[in-house]
Amino acid sequence: MKILEDICRISVRFSEIDSMRRVWHGSFVTYMEDGRESFGRHWPGIGYADMQVAGIYAPVYDLHIRYLAPLAMDDVAVIHTRYVYHPGARLDYAYKIYKENGDVLCAEGNSIQLFIGADGELLTDKPAYYREWQKKYLGIDNKTEI
Repeated sequence: MKILEDICRISVRFSEIDSMRRVWHGSFVTYMEDGRESFGRHWPGIGYADMQVAGIYAPVYDLHIRYLAPLAMDDVAVIHTRYVYHPGARLDYAYKIYKENGDVLCAEGNSIQLFIGADGELLTDKPAYYREWQKKYLGIDNKTEI
């Protein structure tokens, strides 16, 4: 299957630093969100604006992060966000966050987002915009799941 990935860069901000002068662990969740937003711009049709137009939302259901090395003030985090295909009505991503100019892997993780309608109800079928996106970029017709 085709690998869909995006790479973005974020400069570490003062507000993300903890008392040890390192990036606070919770800021890595924000970096993953930054990665998802950049992914949606790179692979049009799956971004948050596309969801809002469709009246669909995709809150995070499951999130895992493993911390491997610190980032500090003025470092640049290089966020690799990769789409992970799953046949169900959900969005799966894998992340690797590196320190620029050193290629040090600082964190890795994954997330699962589920689709809900404007009424807040869980969708068990893929939204139409998501089926179209999968067809365009993955060649999946969603009639015969792989």
